[in-house]
Amino acid sequence: MRDLTVTTAASMSSREIADLVESRHDNVRVTIERLASRAVIALPAMQEKATAGRPAKEYIFSGEQGKRDSIIVVAQLSPEFTARLVDRWQELESRQHVAIPQTYAEALLEAGRLAKIAEEQAAQLAIAAPKAEFVDKYVESTGLKGFRQVAKLLKANEARFREFLVDRKIMYRLGGEWHAYQNHIDAGRFDVKTGSSDSGHAFNQTKFTPKGVNWIAGLWAQHNLQGAA
Repeated sequence: MRDLTVTTAASMSSREIADLVESRHDNVRVTIERLASRAVIALPAMQEKATAGRPAKEYIFSGEQGKRDSIIVVAQLSPEFTARLVDRWQELESRQHVAIPQTYAEALLEAGRLAKIAEEQAAQLAIAAPKAEFVDKYVESTGLKGFRQVAKLLKANEARFREFLVDRKIMYRLGGEWHAYQNHIDAGRFDVKTGSSDSGHAFNQTKFTPKGVNWIAGLWAQHNLQGAA
């Protein structure tokens, strides 16, 4: 016996993801393509959609695979917005018609599907746990922190942490000084202090803000978990 209702897969575009994480759409597309090239996610289907009177391409995530991959993309872009993405998926899926199993065999299959979803959600919580523990411990922090201070808080090897910041395009070295990329400064994760020495030499000091410390803690925890997998 067939189900009484027909379900359709919920979907989400890369442009909607960009809006959710408050990022440029082209940056989201680059992240998707980079992860797909490394076989971390499957490259989603692309469609053209008119934007401001001009055709624009965007990726479409759909189904369980798309939901999984979109969470990974957001975790790469900005872990602090992962909860917002999950809430959006739940909203989309709540609009879909739920098929009711009509036989014992169908009920068993549905139970297995729900168990798999529960396991995947538990895995996501395991990734988030180190960040939550860090935030609970250091959320009282109110001052700016330098690279070495943050590395010490994270108990991270400085060389590995420095390589991580460069690979993720979070910070870069220029003229013997460390600088943060402008998008992270605009997001409030870094504060830049300028000044000059007694000899008249101008300098810049880039410091992590409390928000930036909590944010980088989540990225670093996820990086270590993925490396251990």
